[in-house]
Amino acid sequence: MEFDVLLSFLAVAVALTLMPGPDLLFVMTQSVIQDKWAGIFTAVGLCTGLLVHITAATIGISAIIYQSSVIFSIVKFAGAIYLFYLAWQAFKHSGSKIKTESRPKRSRFSLFKKGIIMNVLNPKVSLFFLALLPQFVQQNAGSVTGQMLALGIVFMVQAFIIFSIVSIFSEKVQQWLLQNEWLMKRINIVEAFLLTAIGINVAFSGK
Repeated sequence: MEFDVLLSFLAVAVALTLMPGPDLLFVMTQSVIQDKWAGIFTAVGLCTGLLVHITAATIGISAIIYQSSVIFSIVKFAGAIYLFYLAWQAFKHSGSKIKTESRPKRSRFSLFKKGIIMNVLNPKVSLFFLALLPQFVQQNAGSVTGQMLALGIVFMVQAFIIFSIVSIFSEKVQQWLLQNEWLMKRINIVEAFLLTAIGINVAFSGK
């Protein structure tokens, strides 16, 4: 692949990742509620989920999902239900002040799993890659499949780097929140509303 094409793709990828979408907001929320490592573990999960969609787009499964309204709806509503479940879990813990001590490793692993499931159960992510990657494929640059996979990995790596940086800076906000007990007691409500909003967006999204 030509370097200028790869550079153009990277610029587009960074711009799309920096947009205030569900993934970025979820990473920020976890970093504020717990610490930067919670955000980073969430980012690892989200990016692992991206790998599933990148592979799907590369081998054409995304096209099958797009053509089948039934499959698209099943995956879409499964993702929405899972997000509503996470929102309910967050809402149940509202009203109690968030503790900032180190969380056990399984809590971070749980965030990793949540990140994977959130992305895997969102069929629009596969369709996003199915629409984006072919635009940067060069017919004279070798295997189309190989190029799409390489572009997908570039997207995944830059997304992880940006999410990690966001996690580090978001943790700094926590120090300000610690001085505001009223906000600290209601941060879980903010998380619940955020997850509900993402779930509604997934549930009512079209192809």
